[in-house]
Amino acid sequence: MTGSQLAADLIGVAVFAASGGSAAVGKRLDLFGVAFVGFAAALGGGIVRDVVIGSVPPLAFADWRYALTAVAASVAVFWLHPQLYRVRRTVLVLDAAGLGLFTVTGTLKALDAHVPAVGACLIGMLTAIGGGLARDLLTGEIPVVLQREIYAIVALGGAVTVTVLVRFGAANLPTLALAAVVMTGVRLLALYRRWSAPVAVPPPAP
Repeated sequence: MTGSQLAADLIGVAVFAASGGSAAVGKRLDLFGVAFVGFAAALGGGIVRDVVIGSVPPLAFADWRYALTAVAASVAVFWLHPQLYRVRRTVLVLDAAGLGLFTVTGTLKALDAHVPAVGACLIGMLTAIGGGLARDLLTGEIPVVLQREIYAIVALGGAVTVTVLVRFGAANLPTLALAAVVMTGVRLLALYRRWSAPVAVPPPAP
């Protein structure tokens, strides 16, 4: 893993940990609960990614910087939450940023492990949505990825974009950062405009 990839990965860990910590604060969990939810939100997707590509032990356990970053960000949110402007809005913004960052890093790591393009796109998506899935389950919420909101679709589209950039030799720090920013923006725009995927409508009662 290059220095830039490591930096992006740790930033994504911090962002998702803050997202998980904010959600846990909103549920009035104690300090340990906030740290645990933040850890799961930050590193759950990466653990799934590493296990799938055969990189064991996962970085979450093999590199102390990942766990330390996740716990530090979660604890910071615990102590600073009175200064945060509306916990719910903070969670959504941080979650969108984490989605973009983890899609990029997850897809790149899968490609570096010589996973074929289609598989790398799926792994990139799983890396991005895994932490949010763990956060929502631990805080008693229906996972965002299973609801009407456009979430996994954004991650999958971003993973395809990253794969195409790599294939054509255009994957560098500016283009990958732009891809992450675009994914974050699309996710936030989808929330603002209330875009959603189709939902099955139950038949009328007889």
